[in-house]
Amino acid sequence: MTDVGELLHESIDLGLARIRDGKHRYRLGVMGGTFDPIHHGHLVAASEVAARFDLQEVVFVPTGTPWQKVGRKVSNREDRYLMTVIATASNPRFSVSRVDIDRPGNTYTVDTLKELKAERGEDVDLTFITGADALGSILTWRGADELFDLANFVGVSRPGVDLRARDISHLPAEKVTRLEVPALAISSTECRKRVGEGLPLWYLVPDGVVQYVAKRGLYTPANEGETLEADIVDW
Repeated sequence: MTDVGELLHESIDLGLARIRDGKHRYRLGVMGGTFDPIHHGHLVAASEVAARFDLQEVVFVPTGTPWQKVGRKVSNREDRYLMTVIATASNPRFSVSRVDIDRPGNTYTVDTLKELKAERGEDVDLTFITGADALGSILTWRGADELFDLANFVGVSRPGVDLRARDISHLPAEKVTRLEVPALAISSTECRKRVGEGLPLWYLVPDGVVQYVAKRGLYTPANEGETLEADIVDW
């Protein structure tokens, strides 16, 4: 049986070759998420993918109304946007886009990629960064037949996720890469829970985000956010 480590190395090699073939083009990573709140796990994943795949920039895209989280409370989009700006400000390779939070209606990855492509021009190669466990369901996303024409996809491992070849064997190998990163056992769900229980956020999220959450009173009974009208675990 093929070792999981060998499969990962083969996947990374394919991804590196694919991205370096287009080195004359602008290589833009796209990290979408609710970021409620953004935490060090997000930042470590983005930094590692940027380094491994020689991306010139990673743009963080806070979701507007995420279709996967209907019925769940989510903080105000401006709060999530500002926390993301605060968290990424010190890294010159990171930027933040309002493309999703300014668009009315539900947020879909296919729309995000199309708008970024239109903004940045045809000479940009997009690499969408997501959790490795999300890759298996990518064909259920809206506009799935267009996704691989718009971007390459890198799935980063999270703590406790078993990365098996069969999970993405139905996806085009030249467009999808899995990558193990030195991720921390942090999730946005856990961060919100800690605040609600009166436990500290220090060292789980950037210092500025800790201060912003406290100043705005986020994740408390007085500020639980808005209830959306689709539920996955945050990462």
